[in-house]
Amino acid sequence: MKRSTVFLIACTVFFACQEKNKYGKVADTPTTGEITIVADESLKPIVEAEVETFNALHKKANIKVIYLPEADAITAMLREDSLKLAVVTRGLTPEERKYLMEKNKVRARQDSMATSGIALIVNRENPDTLLTMDQLKDLLTGKKTTWKQIGGRSNNGIEIVFDNPNSGLIRMLKDSVAKVDSLPKSCFAVSKNEAVVDYVSKNRNALGLIGLEWISDRDDSTTNAFLNKIKVVALAGDSTHFQPYQAYLALKYYPLMRTIITINREGRTGLGTGFSAFFASERGQRIVLKAGLVPKTMPLRIIQANTKPFAIE
Repeated sequence: MKRSTVFLIACTVFFACQEKNKYGKVADTPTTGEITIVADESLKPIVEAEVETFNALHKKANIKVIYLPEADAITAMLREDSLKLAVVTRGLTPEERKYLMEKNKVRARQDSMATSGIALIVNRENPDTLLTMDQLKDLLTGKKTTWKQIGGRSNNGIEIVFDNPNSGLIRMLKDSVAKVDSLPKSCFAVSKNEAVVDYVSKNRNALGLIGLEWISDRDDSTTNAFLNKIKVVALAGDSTHFQPYQAYLALKYYPLMRTIITINREGRTGLGTGFSAFFASERGQRIVLKAGLVPKTMPLRIIQANTKPFAIE
């Protein structure tokens, strides 16, 4: 038998044995193929860093990301069969897990990848950069509306600006801080985190709420450009104020923390599973560390030179 014929038969057997999807195409594997995932828009910097590195390491893999407000991202993952993975900041509700089981006979896997936070930012000309959690709650419930009422120097009203009404950031603040169904009129959305930074940089009375990912990586040019335009507020649960630095997240001193998780609804071991495993691996967690966040699956060494951590009193 000719060598070319043997090669052709071998290729035919190989591709015939490969798993096919419901469209008859060769299915993706943990390191090959092409998929689209969804992610909370406020997590874009860290998700982008993880995806770009994964794609670069695995030349036959191509992961594309659709960035949406968190509520929309989870809804899309539940309803669209082609979307097998979501990167968000909350787990599925019992109703959502039940929906997946009834529709796809699938149990979603949920894995914690990093500890992040919500950062509060103000205009560079604003002298008021200290807030307590009680003051933030009063602002989010409408009990207080001016800088003077929260210990500031100005009688001007505070404009609270955030990314999107369906974002995970606002969900957390409404559910865990303000404990309200709706926010006061002083709060409004501007579509995405970059727009929040831009608005705050141009409006002295604005108080912005953004994902920490946008300002945590001090080696990133976008982060530094943003930090040159705004100031970061220090928050306190009691009398001591902390800014959202990596060490203060790890020590749980900063009060507005949140967890980044992957929700995987693949019924098999495909590219979504491969990416989630990479995110949790040493290499993926080093990307988390470099981004100024706290890894979930590898230890973080914190060296304290003083008996008390540096804080703003």
